[in-house]
Amino acid sequence: MAVDAAPLLERHRVFDSHDAEETREFLRRKNYRFDLSPRQSTLLDTRLNAFYMPGMYIGYMHYGSLPVTLSPSADRADYLVQLPLRGHLAASIGGEHVDGSRDRAAVASPVRESCRFVSSADSARVQLALSRPALVGQLAALLGEPPHAPLDFAPAIDLTCGYGRTLAQFVLMAAADLDRPDSVLSNPITMSIFEQFIMTGMLLSHSHNYSDSLQRCERPLAPRDVKRALDYLEANLEAPVTLADLVAVTGVSGRTLFKHFRDIRGVSPMRYLRNARFQKAREALLKSEPVESITAIALRSGFNHLGRFSVEYRKRFGETPSQTLRGRRRRSSH
Repeated sequence: MAVDAAPLLERHRVFDSHDAEETREFLRRKNYRFDLSPRQSTLLDTRLNAFYMPGMYIGYMHYGSLPVTLSPSADRADYLVQLPLRGHLAASIGGEHVDGSRDRAAVASPVRESCRFVSSADSARVQLALSRPALVGQLAALLGEPPHAPLDFAPAIDLTCGYGRTLAQFVLMAAADLDRPDSVLSNPITMSIFEQFIMTGMLLSHSHNYSDSLQRCERPLAPRDVKRALDYLEANLEAPVTLADLVAVTGVSGRTLFKHFRDIRGVSPMRYLRNARFQKAREALLKSEPVESITAIALRSGFNHLGRFSVEYRKRFGETPSQTLRGRRRRSSH
């Protein structure tokens, strides 16, 4: 996982300090125990940046030129994915040990009895924290029923291939996007899609105690179930639709919906929704009134970042939104 050495999420500063007691007290309020050698405390340079979403947050952590130990308490109720950017991370998770590096992430499940992260000197990492209610809710949607036991992930992810590489790439791209003043993740719809992408990917691709159940829960999907899902998506193009919403509408497990959408439509339900939003925007541009603007049409179709909307629109349709609009108005004038 190749990364730049510069700090991430600088637009989202949470805490900075060179004082050990101040750092310890701040982290205590966040339900962490913080330890370092008193003799090295003068080297402390704490920098904690974070962006919070409804079901997760992405954080950047750096403590300066000294090793530190961080232990989440039993009161923390989130799943912590540690992606080292620089240096080494030694993690002890429920008695299992993970040597974290730029090629290997550590995953701490809150159901484990104990957890400790030891960062090497001058190390930095991204922490992805997934809310337990949000993640377990997504698991229930995929299963089609509430889970009967606590969710427990395998404590290590290989970041050089498969889902691990995809996870690292998307989290780092999100962090870079969030450092821009016009971040696309500030849109509630985009934020919801990103959260579901990360959580669904973790549940379908990284090993945990429900992995086998998710593979077994597929069943034939009736055409009426597909139609209910499609009708719901088409009727809610402007809303942050979730997988749980589709499960409630269709009565079908999310894992089954994913499989049959891919088999029949060639895309996931959320990708279908994004495609439908672009199609809606194009149809609106082709039918627009003279007083309507591209910005108004994009916002009404669920896009709040006009520059990126224009770039992807051109890739999809071979012309910019303004070219579509000009063509419409030229035809209307004849």
